[in-house]
Amino acid sequence: MISKIKSLSKDTLIYGTGTMVARFLNFLLVPFYTNFIPPAEYGVISNIFAYIAILNVFFSLGLESGFFRFSAFLEIGDKKENFSIPFFTVAINSLLLSSIIFFIPGLFAPIFSVTEANFDLIKYTALILFFDAIVLVPFANLRLNKKPLKFSIIKIINIVVNVLMNIILIVIFKFGIEAILISNLVASVITFIVLLPDIIPNLKLKFNRELFNEIIKFSLPYIPAGISANIIQVINRPMMIYLTDESTTGIFTANYKLGIIMMIFVTMFDFAWRPFFLNNAKDPDAKKLFSKVTTLFVVAASLICLVTSVFLNDIIMMFGESYRTGQYIVPIILMAYLFNGLYINMMPGIYFKKKTKYLPYITGAAAIANVIFNFLLIPKFNMIGAAVSTLISYVIMAVSLYFVSQKFYKINYEISKILFLIISVSIFISGFFILDMHNLFLKLLIIVIFVCLIFLVKILRIENIKQIFVLSKR
Repeated sequence: MISKIKSLSKDTLIYGTGTMVARFLNFLLVPFYTNFIPPAEYGVISNIFAYIAILNVFFSLGLESGFFRFSAFLEIGDKKENFSIPFFTVAINSLLLSSIIFFIPGLFAPIFSVTEANFDLIKYTALILFFDAIVLVPFANLRLNKKPLKFSIIKIINIVVNVLMNIILIVIFKFGIEAILISNLVASVITFIVLLPDIIPNLKLKFNRELFNEIIKFSLPYIPAGISANIIQVINRPMMIYLTDESTTGIFTANYKLGIIMMIFVTMFDFAWRPFFLNNAKDPDAKKLFSKVTTLFVVAASLICLVTSVFLNDIIMMFGESYRTGQYIVPIILMAYLFNGLYINMMPGIYFKKKTKYLPYITGAAAIANVIFNFLLIPKFNMIGAAVSTLISYVIMAVSLYFVSQKFYKINYEISKILFLIISVSIFISGFFILDMHNLFLKLLIIVIFVCLIFLVKILRIENIKQIFVLSKR
């Protein structure tokens, strides 16, 4: 088991290195924007990207997940057919939807909160959506075939191009917020071109109706599930514009992005996790393995929550002064992403037993709760209310999926250890903010005490660390 956890850790590290570099470069744009773009304008572009996230679901049709499930087991058709069917389906669907948005921008102007003079923003959005959608299956193919290094390099290229284009257009050519969309579009087009050598050899011009029907049946529940998941993540922006103003929304969005540290960890884990559990589905100790992975995930995530929160005052100094008032939402967002990671950990049973039909109900309930709590909490608690609403939603998702997946694929998770970690780190972070600590020694002491606590209650053992270290040396 240790060797397989080490294998997962290795892939996670490779994905993580690429994701970390890419996300960090992308994150550098946040303080860059906060120093060059007023909060009100940043609120507008944040609103557009919120809707891009939601529209992505309609473009992808959930076929990335369908590709994973059917390409991993090849129950129907050959390898090329399992690539081509979802790829061509996404491409045709995306071309249709992008054309509607591109040629009828007035239809979407009220949603994106832009005037007729800014219709170009909508056209750029349509093109971004198209190019981002058609690379989903090729990227999934790299993950399934255990090519994390290539995957990471291409992702880094995308972000580097995006960052450079932003700097050139905003600093040198003095563009406004349209520079952000143009930069994203150029990066997306280049990513597609780089992936062409991986796309073309895998294409097969043959329509397998049985495979198409089965993939669609498996994937379509991801549309309402994906919409709900994206609503949870981004709906607070347009709701804050409605309930407060553009400036507050811009400040909230900038601080929300500090949750990127946890989001990077969850994302890189997810990149490695889905191929990992699919490839280990037939292992006789699979359930025990998946349980241990979940505990180790929470250990790592708890440490990230604590370290980021303790050094938050230092990190926030990168932001323009007018954006720093929202820093208190960051620990809440970090914890929300931790529960999002737990939700991802609970996926094996849903995949193995083809029970994706339950996902829309789970994420739908969480999305409804998110909207309700936003309406209730934002007027009273402002940005903190929006952050708490996000946390509540992810807790609902993780807990609901746990009970559903246990019904079909029972795994004996180490619940007591997981709860101990979550409660402990919450107490540590709360105490830190209540006492308003700024001394570096005290910050480091808090982290050391928490790590010692993990070993004292035997959530981790010294021998586990030694085993992983020995395997790594080999």
